[in-house]
Amino acid sequence: MRSLKSALTVIALSVTALTAMTALASPADPKNGVEYKTLAAPQPVDSGKKVEIIEFFDYACPHCAAFDESLNAWVRKQGDNIVFKRMHISRPGTDLPQEKMYFTLEAMGVLTPELHTKAFNEIHVNRNRLNRDDQVFEFIAKQGIDKQKFIDTYRGFGVAGRVRKSIAMMDAYNVDSWPLLAVDGKYLTSPTMADAGVNAAKNEAELHGEVTQVLDVLVVKAKAEKK
Repeated sequence: MRSLKSALTVIALSVTALTAMTALASPADPKNGVEYKTLAAPQPVDSGKKVEIIEFFDYACPHCAAFDESLNAWVRKQGDNIVFKRMHISRPGTDLPQEKMYFTLEAMGVLTPELHTKAFNEIHVNRNRLNRDDQVFEFIAKQGIDKQKFIDTYRGFGVAGRVRKSIAMMDAYNVDSWPLLAVDGKYLTSPTMADAGVNAAKNEAELHGEVTQVLDVLVVKAKAEKK
């Protein structure tokens, strides 16, 4: 009986210790260097008292596409608490039609959340990769956007400048994977980072839940630092 009690005590202590470890590394209590990291060189923001959030993403990335709905819901929930921006990634020396499409739509002022989601669906659901100019132009024409105006903007200096800015920002924020979230020019997190430590998400939906918890904490932290 004494041996059984001892064994039960060991099991109980082990469960308690495991629970404590899980709570310690929970996305609700993220640790710097684990579920998020701090930039060595903070970047300037222009969001005033609000917290700036930048998503670095790629239309061709299936994980970015999967994250889109959860991220949009989180942004809506934050309301006026944040200023949300997106930055399509660039690959130096490579002309990415999907990237130029994003910056063209942005420059024309016609990029809505609905159109953003449609672009993801066109690539990942309809299997139209949009990796050629003609594919992009045809897709855009179907959205009721002036095709010639789009083409002129797409091939203009303004979009080329936005591509250069993307390259510079990726360097400044040390972006080497995506989707990646930058919080107020100071902190970085992502679905995979939020799942670090003893966390073990079973699917992408759980990853998304973890990273939005980390974002909640970082937004509060960044807002307090503005005071």
